[in-house]
Amino acid sequence: MNYIGVNGGVIDAEDAVVSVRDHGFLYGIGLFETFRTYGGRPFLLERHLERMAEGCRQLGIPHKPDPAGLAEWIAELMKRNGLHEAYVRYTVTAGEDVLGLPAGDYTRPNQVLFAKALPHRTIDMDVYGKELQLLKLRRNTPEGQVRFKSLHYMNNILAKRELSHYPSADCGAEGLMLTGRGEVAEGIVSNVFFIKAGRLFTPDESTGILPGITREMVMELARSEGLEVETGLYPWGTLEGAQEVFLTNSIQEIVPVTALWKENERTVVGSGSAGPLTSMLLKKYRQRAGVEQ
Repeated sequence: MNYIGVNGGVIDAEDAVVSVRDHGFLYGIGLFETFRTYGGRPFLLERHLERMAEGCRQLGIPHKPDPAGLAEWIAELMKRNGLHEAYVRYTVTAGEDVLGLPAGDYTRPNQVLFAKALPHRTIDMDVYGKELQLLKLRRNTPEGQVRFKSLHYMNNILAKRELSHYPSADCGAEGLMLTGRGEVAEGIVSNVFFIKAGRLFTPDESTGILPGITREMVMELARSEGLEVETGLYPWGTLEGAQEVFLTNSIQEIVPVTALWKENERTVVGSGSAGPLTSMLLKKYRQRAGVEQ
């Protein structure tokens, strides 16, 4: 990335800085959204901004979403970086304030925009997907009633470090965290779904997961296709007994899970390739994004 967006402008990456007094730096008070473009346009932007706006409201950060203005800013940043499609991260920090924990609202938030090339996705990813490693580290409880997509990502980073010590990491596995009570929560950077007897299941938000935008869209698509969708509390063994398992996030879309790891023991999911309902939902998701007919 040669250029980064800061507070509505586009500047050289080496000049993109925020103050050490920014409470995003001092206390992790800030939120971000990651999403991708299709045909050069950010997908589900309004939903991402609605989630960010609600989080900012709860944190006392004055931020009014402007989808049209942000889309123009993203287009300019992509143009300056020579990108036709992009992985986008949009961050709003609390901004500068006194050293200490304020009780009132913030007044000077900062906005930072990154745009980089999308990671290449092969056809094999659609078919063979990823493997999923059960982690020992538990998902921490959310900051409020629902987890924010906040700048405080230590739990995820510790999970990533643990994952790197397993053999499954060599094949690009995702790590899965359980709740403190031992229920399936979510991946390090993904929400998780599984299919049994033609029904779609995903952990409930009460487990402390991030309520993902792609997760929400997948549930809508499933219901529109006549699938019954259930959210609830599930032990790890439920995944081991599923016919299909898949992961979702805004960059990777829908990724089939073809094997599960517990410690160093590997269990194949289904036939070892993407199941029919997973493949159908991926096709419907891309149709919704306007890239597949």
